[in-house]
Amino acid sequence: MTAGLIGRKVGMTRVFVDDGSSVPVTVIEAGPCRVLQVREGGVQLGFGEKRAQRTPKAELGHAKAAGLTVAPSVVRVFPVNGDAPKPGDTVTVDIFAAGETVKITGQSKGRGFQGLVHRYGAGGGPASHGNTRHRKPGSISPGTDPSRVTKGKRMPGHMGARRHTELGLQVVRVDAERNLLFVRGAIPGAKNGIVTVAKQGGRSRHA
Repeated sequence: MTAGLIGRKVGMTRVFVDDGSSVPVTVIEAGPCRVLQVREGGVQLGFGEKRAQRTPKAELGHAKAAGLTVAPSVVRVFPVNGDAPKPGDTVTVDIFAAGETVKITGQSKGRGFQGLVHRYGAGGGPASHGNTRHRKPGSISPGTDPSRVTKGKRMPGHMGARRHTELGLQVVRVDAERNLLFVRGAIPGAKNGIVTVAKQGGRSRHA
């Protein structure tokens, strides 16, 4: 079976576990995903449906080869654990279980052009009266040597809207009837954003 699934971020809420404690969770509408193609070492999954007016003939033909009548709106490739599924099969949220560790990839929220304090959490300048460099970066490079700004220097610029993977997230609950996955903590992206949920093979910096 595949080691991951495509989903959509629904939002955040909380659930109560057996000991009565409250756990913050992110709700993900995970699947169902149709198998489009089985490759060497991976399976291509499709999620959602693309409108016929916006579907190229090549994509529609690729979907029909797997037995689908409508091309999926999102396509991703996942590794295989165990026996590989066949084209046309449906992969559901049942591949996950409560207590399992997963990693989730999504597009972070776009923040536009931001300064050094907001973008990287810099301390800023003095906050005293009459000062004019409260949120300025200050000196950005040495003088005589090397007489240039060091590559990779943290500077103001575009923030967010990047691919980000969050590791070490725990599955709290699986709702197979509604295709919902409850994952402890926050995940990248805004509501209704497309994410991929994959099984995490080993330990991470969080778990």
